[in-house]
Amino acid sequence: KKAKVVLGAHSSNKSEKEQQTFEIAKRIPYPDYNRKTNENDLMLLQLQGRAKLTKAVKPIPLPTSDKDPKPKTVCSVAGWGRTTNRGKALSAVLMEVNITVISREICNDKKHYNGRPIITENMICAGHKKGGKDSCNGDSGGPLRCKNVMRGITSFGKKSCGNADGPGVYTRLTKQYLQWIRKTIGG
Repeated sequence: KKAKVVLGAHSSNKSEKEQQTFEIAKRIPYPDYNRKTNENDLMLLQLQGRAKLTKAVKPIPLPTSDKDPKPKTVCSVAGWGRTTNRGKALSAVLMEVNITVISREICNDKKHYNGRPIITENMICAGHKKGGKDSCNGDSGGPLRCKNVMRGITSFGKKSCGNADGPGVYTRLTKQYLQWIRKTIGG
């Protein structure tokens, strides 16, 4: 089954009048994506048609600088991914949760990722100190929004979602990535 892009959707399994559905004309992965380390984990999708901006379809602004969101910054993540570690069912409705940026130093320590993989400068670590709030399987590629600006892209986490020792990891929109995005889309 061919993947499609659906914009303006709240429900993943019901048709809604605000929805706009597009075939994917072209997938443009960032050069040098590394599956083992999750480094350079971003891809652009060129749509077969042109999206119409509406009340339900709006772009998320890209950052004007690649300043790293400071630890303790509250951001939000959204998606139709799993909402529990039991079973494989994805959410039927778009879910959003507030999470907090965690320093790379903490994320790489023995109580968290312990260098497997290394959380690099190109990544943002975010979750909840006590666990329970996280992105999960099926949310990858979704936005990490801080102060209403897209700062990252949902990338990976530990096998079990929402654990305090394995916060979500997001591809950080660095200067290098932002330049590639703008050059690729011709902006």
